[in-house]
Amino acid sequence: MVWMATQQLAIRGKRRRIWGGALLCWVLLMLVTPKISHSPKHHLYADMRNFVGVPNTLNVITNFPFLVVGVLGFVLCVQGGLFNISLPGEVWGWALFYAGMAGLAFGSAYYHLKPDDIRVTWDTLPMMIAYSSLFSSFMVERVGERIGLSCLFALLFIAFLSIAYDRTYNDIRLYMMFQLIPCLAIPAMSFVFPPKYTHSRYWLWAAGVYLLAKFESVADGKIYHANRFIISGHSLEHLCLVMVPVLLSIMLMNRNIKCQRIGTFKECS
Repeated sequence: MVWMATQQLAIRGKRRRIWGGALLCWVLLMLVTPKISHSPKHHLYADMRNFVGVPNTLNVITNFPFLVVGVLGFVLCVQGGLFNISLPGEVWGWALFYAGMAGLAFGSAYYHLKPDDIRVTWDTLPMMIAYSSLFSSFMVERVGERIGLSCLFALLFIAFLSIAYDRTYNDIRLYMMFQLIPCLAIPAMSFVFPPKYTHSRYWLWAAGVYLLAKFESVADGKIYHANRFIISGHSLEHLCLVMVPVLLSIMLMNRNIKCQRIGTFKECS
């Protein structure tokens, strides 16, 4: 009994350190970085061609794969069987992740039809919901179901808070941090917390693909000129980002339980 109580205190201490570290990073970044306001330049993309009457055609239609992967992933999560998901908390997280991917297809397409400061909210919000759910699923797997679900609700609250903060103060820093921190935290925590399932390397591959997509977005114009105006870096970012749920879907289909948690105990094969 004493040992179990000690383990519970250790888990609570770990939970406090996780949240404390995240809060400290957020406060430090907000203090040391200047305000980043919206600018008309943010909505100017290298490829703004109009085909068959659709403005910014390639930036719009390259969102379609998000809808396909999002809908299929959501259905497979809800039905069960093909995806190896063993905890209810994981079902919530993964289903919401795929729902966010499907929502991103509509939100990003709507934004790219007429890019401006108002429409960009519909591009960023489903993406932030997907990030929150993905990080929650990772926490459920690596740390525990209760901590993972608390992360889900906390991150969803922060996502809506960052949107409200942006609309009120014209400052996109919270949104940018929201994208950056999970991308760095998942690879770092992969080496700290043991995986419950096999095929955990897919988490690192997905993080690598995400970073590649961000590079393509930054190099939008340079990539567009390099391939002789066939496709821009931003359109390639869309196609690259959709590989994140594809890789994670492959992981869910092929993984097996490696370490089973029972209460505060771990039983590993």
